[in-house]
Amino acid sequence: MRVLVVEDYAPVREAVVQGLKEAGFAVDDTSDGRDGLWYATKNEYDVIVLDLMLPGLSGMAILKQLRDKRMQARVLILTAKDAVDDRVAGLNAGADDYLIKPFAMEELLARVNVLFRRRYEQFTSVIEVGDLRIDAATQSVSRDGVAIEFTRREYSLLVFLAVRADQVVSRTDIWENVYEFESDAHSNVIDVYIRYLRQKLERPGWSRIIHTRRGFGYILTAGVKDDE
Repeated sequence: MRVLVVEDYAPVREAVVQGLKEAGFAVDDTSDGRDGLWYATKNEYDVIVLDLMLPGLSGMAILKQLRDKRMQARVLILTAKDAVDDRVAGLNAGADDYLIKPFAMEELLARVNVLFRRRYEQFTSVIEVGDLRIDAATQSVSRDGVAIEFTRREYSLLVFLAVRADQVVSRTDIWENVYEFESDAHSNVIDVYIRYLRQKLERPGWSRIIHTRRGFGYILTAGVKDDE
């Protein structure tokens, strides 16, 4: 659920960052190409929204270095260059999608969500784990048919666990993927939010779905006992 936005035009960058955060993503951003490359290689991102015309280092140069280093983040090029040759060049260089300015925020969010699902081989917007159902298109969650409300940070953490269902994820994994680079997150905050999720997902009569693996982390799955 972590996105990097590299865009030098402040109004566009700020609007994209705000839209992504409201949609539940953790977002880092920069206006400089060299800083963008640093962020992209020092952190793990699910999606990178990348302008082509940047100070310091061009978007195409960033994209080439990311693919040379076999970085796994999906890349959405965001640019005013609308010629077919430009789009073909970007896609051939390793971009996963291409969006022309000006654009509708709803379309950008839809494309980012598609790239995010593709990264984790989730080919529909619905994630199901036992009787837990998450619809990423509407950001709605239910369990046993009962709708459950979550804050943005709670929802981000839940989706992060759900796309890795049946896999143990460590606090470090959560920190690196759910929180912004300059976040004040620490292990106690992660424990607190895991507790919030459990309070909402494990009501009386419902089985435990978030399990602890002491010394390793957490696993979201159905029908497995805790180490606790």
